[in-house]
Amino acid sequence: MSTERQTQLVSTQSSIGSRATVAIIGLGLVVFAVSWLALFQWIGGETDVLGVGLFRLLGVCLLFIGVGTGACGFAARSGRIAATPRRSAGLLTGVLFGLLGFLVGGLSGAQTFGLGTAGWLVSAAGIGTAAATAAVFPREELGSTIPPSVFVTFVGAVITAGIIDAGWTWTPVDLSVTLIGPVVVPLLTIVASLIGVWSAAKAHSGFGARGRQSGAFLLISLSILGMLSVLVLLVGFIVVRGLDTVLTDAGVGIGSITVLNIQIPWVDVQIPFLMNVTQGLFVDVNGILPAIVGTLWLVIGAVVFAVPLGIGAAIFLTEYSESERFTQLVEIATNGLWSTPSIVFGLFGLTFLLPRISNNHRSLLGGQLVLGFMLLPLVVITSYEAIKAVPDEFRDASAALGVTRWQTIRSVVLPAAMPGIITGIILGVGRIAGETAPLLFVFPRSTFPSSVPNVLGSFEFSLAPPFVTNEALLSGGSALPYQLYASITSGHVPGQTFTVEQFGWGTAFVLLIVVLALYGIGITTRLYFQRKLQHE
Repeated sequence: MSTERQTQLVSTQSSIGSRATVAIIGLGLVVFAVSWLALFQWIGGETDVLGVGLFRLLGVCLLFIGVGTGACGFAARSGRIAATPRRSAGLLTGVLFGLLGFLVGGLSGAQTFGLGTAGWLVSAAGIGTAAATAAVFPREELGSTIPPSVFVTFVGAVITAGIIDAGWTWTPVDLSVTLIGPVVVPLLTIVASLIGVWSAAKAHSGFGARGRQSGAFLLISLSILGMLSVLVLLVGFIVVRGLDTVLTDAGVGIGSITVLNIQIPWVDVQIPFLMNVTQGLFVDVNGILPAIVGTLWLVIGAVVFAVPLGIGAAIFLTEYSESERFTQLVEIATNGLWSTPSIVFGLFGLTFLLPRISNNHRSLLGGQLVLGFMLLPLVVITSYEAIKAVPDEFRDASAALGVTRWQTIRSVVLPAAMPGIITGIILGVGRIAGETAPLLFVFPRSTFPSSVPNVLGSFEFSLAPPFVTNEALLSGGSALPYQLYASITSGHVPGQTFTVEQFGWGTAFVLLIVVLALYGIGITTRLYFQRKLQHE
């Protein structure tokens, strides 16, 4: 009778604690999501929510989270919440909260109390030591909740009291940077909500091994969600800022085209910003078509140059090379080349390539080769790993049928490795399409060219060396990343339709679309080969 009553009592208490921790976690997730929107200025810090400013409301939510996590810790210690804590929260938790306390103590001493160097160092060391001690020496249910509770409550109180608000600024001594409230407040609330959610997740699972796993899982999940949120919000930010510029004077009409004396109606789409060239001050909307075409030709040339060489090198290393030391040397070299700063490739193109291919003149061919050399190491690395990952059983089965080595590579190994190879090409193309530094040295002719590079129509053939020439390949031009950089830094854009900022956001939006389109082509190709392998 008494045992049954005790079990029912503990179960009721645990249920209340479980609901409390779930509420804290849910509130923390809401604060986390809203803080990201505020950080990217999708929501203003002074926006009224239920008659309260957004930042102040976030601060109140943090107060609830901080007090709630502390209450959960004391409830677990007193047995009101079922828990199986360990003797300590762990040294890693102590180190993390010690560093956090060091930062809080140092900033508080320097900003709030105006202490000198020695003063804020003493303050930082004292608070950091206290935070680390509070996390390590008490039992886990207190060490994992009290330091987070103090930190989250402190951040919430600072924001709620308006000590740091939308109009707050701080310029640290000896640093040429100014911190502003619209950035600092969301960052603080993001960090505080993460810590509060982590602590509540541990309490919800009863601490111990299960609690640590739950806390780590939720923390990692939120970190991944934060990274994805940065990507989505960044893309959305560019779209919102650049879409109006791109659609300036855009229109859709019904046109017709004559085929075999038959007029066929078709939809005539006009987007001047994308379809016009820079023609002077008296054009209604100057466009960026030459830069778009220049970017595409740069990527196409780099891919044509790097992909066959990279795949060929990978095939040799995996299928023909018998020297393990040589293979290791090539791996080290390719990894080093991929890590080389892009501006170094630009200097290489300026001093080595341009004198030999275009008589020291900046040219499209020079840009293609420089970007091709940047792409080549990644193609070699990913192709090597993809080919090496093909099971040896595939090769043995092909050899058992009397097929030659090259036929096995061409018909068995390469198709099986193609999805991995294409993945590497996609990553590489995404990088080189947005490169600016190497193009500064080898490609630009002018920031706003008035003509589109006619590569296909510029080939000339003769019986005398060099037999084939192409004036467009040996001439400079412009590309989207370079045009964006040059227009912003110079503070000048053609015509009077756009400001420099509008033109820059429009160009950034188009560059984003071009890169995403290239990604889409690569992903579609990879999916095609994956399905082909599955059907075979």
